[in-house]
Amino acid sequence: MLDHLRLLSRYNQWMNDKLYSTAAQLPADELAKDRGAFFGSLLGTLNHIMIADIVWLKRFSNHPAQHSALEEIRATPQPQALAQILIDDFAALTQQRRELDKTIIAWCEQLDPADLSYTLSYENMKGEAQSKNFSSLMLHLFNHQTHHRGQATTLLSQQGLDVGVTDLLALIDK
Repeated sequence: MLDHLRLLSRYNQWMNDKLYSTAAQLPADELAKDRGAFFGSLLGTLNHIMIADIVWLKRFSNHPAQHSALEEIRATPQPQALAQILIDDFAALTQQRRELDKTIIAWCEQLDPADLSYTLSYENMKGEAQSKNFSSLMLHLFNHQTHHRGQATTLLSQQGLDVGVTDLLALIDK
């Protein structure tokens, strides 16, 4: 499981690099234009992915192992809404995304097999108590990213921009 989670952390970084490099070809008004996606615009979609990552990493940072890679996340303010625009400047959003992706990779490298069987208790965005298996929640984190990146690549494709290969298969060696 750890090998798979580490692969997914690298895939996350690889895809975000491709996605943000492609999106950088658009002017700011096109990035922010409402295109009817779940979170309106491409900028809204990218912010949503960032928000969800921060929310989940803050929850994960409460694991008893207190992984040092999540220390900065512990101090990060809690996003207030899943549709919030945390950063409206694309260059700043790109930089924050790169830093967050490095954090996710470093954290996955710190994980121990025993960490994965932990039952994490947390509150969802509505304040409702939840309790779920840690490794399954990690899979949710990566699946959520992939889901919304698919929407983002569609928005880019509609603008005539191709992100290129997006398959996890491209990162699997043997």
